[in-house]
Amino acid sequence: MSTTRPPRALTTREQFAALDAADPLAPLRQLFDLPPEVLYLDGNSLGPLPKATANRVQQAVRDEWGRGLITSWNHAGWIDLPRRLGDKLARLVGAAPGELVVADSTSVNLFKVLSAALALQREAPQRRVIISERSNFPTDLYIAQTLAASRGLELRLLSAEQIPAALDETVAVLMLTHVNYRTGAMHDMAALTQAAHAAGALTIWDLCHSAGAVPVELNASGADFAIGCGYKYLNGGPGAPAFVWVHARHAARFEQPLAGWMGHAAPFQFDPTYRPAPGITRALCGTPPVLSMVALECGLDTVLAAEPLGGLRALREKSLALTRCFADLVDARCAPHGISVISPRADVQRGSQVCLTRADGGYAIVQALIARGVIGDFRGGEPGVPDILRFGFTPLTLRYVDVFDAVEHLVQVMDHEEWRAPRFNQRQAVT
Repeated sequence: MSTTRPPRALTTREQFAALDAADPLAPLRQLFDLPPEVLYLDGNSLGPLPKATANRVQQAVRDEWGRGLITSWNHAGWIDLPRRLGDKLARLVGAAPGELVVADSTSVNLFKVLSAALALQREAPQRRVIISERSNFPTDLYIAQTLAASRGLELRLLSAEQIPAALDETVAVLMLTHVNYRTGAMHDMAALTQAAHAAGALTIWDLCHSAGAVPVELNASGADFAIGCGYKYLNGGPGAPAFVWVHARHAARFEQPLAGWMGHAAPFQFDPTYRPAPGITRALCGTPPVLSMVALECGLDTVLAAEPLGGLRALREKSLALTRCFADLVDARCAPHGISVISPRADVQRGSQVCLTRADGGYAIVQALIARGVIGDFRGGEPGVPDILRFGFTPLTLRYVDVFDAVEHLVQVMDHEEWRAPRFNQRQAVT
């Protein structure tokens, strides 16, 4: 089953409402606890709350922790959470059962896989370069900078267009985020992985802005390693645990730099000497955060609920339709205010977000929209890099009329210059 692909010339709210009436994914919105007065276009930063989460977490607190106490590691299956959730998540990223675990944070998992990838390249001492995109998410670059500096390697930051030509015999690792957090531009994972392998390099893919929003085929693309978070399109809650995947061809040689007891072959033998567990289990480190994991499982179940309706392919089709409609409306109605779309127009190159830019006032415009109940976010840049008004589109929860209404609010903010109010120009800690 697939969603309706809207024509390009939608101009009235009634036309958008007609698309909602024909949307087979519309019932999935009822899985979430959404404030009725809010148009939430920030699921690419924090997914909304599934209705099942509060009761499930309460059950884990009251019954499993409160009554089961420590026996719940066995009786409630706490000890299996990293692998059980990993198998559910694997269905969303093109991985096989037993290849992915939920653990730690994105940054910690990136440290693990980047260290492991560099270790796999030890026998090629000429490979002393890590390549990444200049506009990659900062935490990825910070982790890579630290590792490169500690090992006398070079971190080379390039534009997306420069990367293919830079892959040569000096490159150890190509480290990219599948969907760029600033622009929503999406890399061709299969093509870049193939190019990296042809040059003898390994690939690491950050799926933070992909998992649960766009189809990902880790095994089919031949990728080497992948990591990602659980709190964006996977709806796991603020600070939800992240995940890590290692291709089966590397699993036996994956050197865990953070050798913790949960990654041991037999953690409850309490052996003083580390012996890595087989396969992806060695990617675990410390004790899993049970309450966060049960919340994440509720989020994963909301995405998996789309499987009978076409799964990620149907979600992707609706996502493309929503983002296309939003960009077209912004073009038609906001261009006179100096607002332009910088996300790719080609569907194959765009993730599930649309990013806008304006010469000035970007932060204040976002704050004025939030005051109206339209929640997006703002991403500032270094000198010479445009500020970004960022809007994420979660097809599980967003309606087509939400797109129309959000642009209408943006027009009102600009027409009435609401963004000039001093209260909207005072920077908060989180933008």
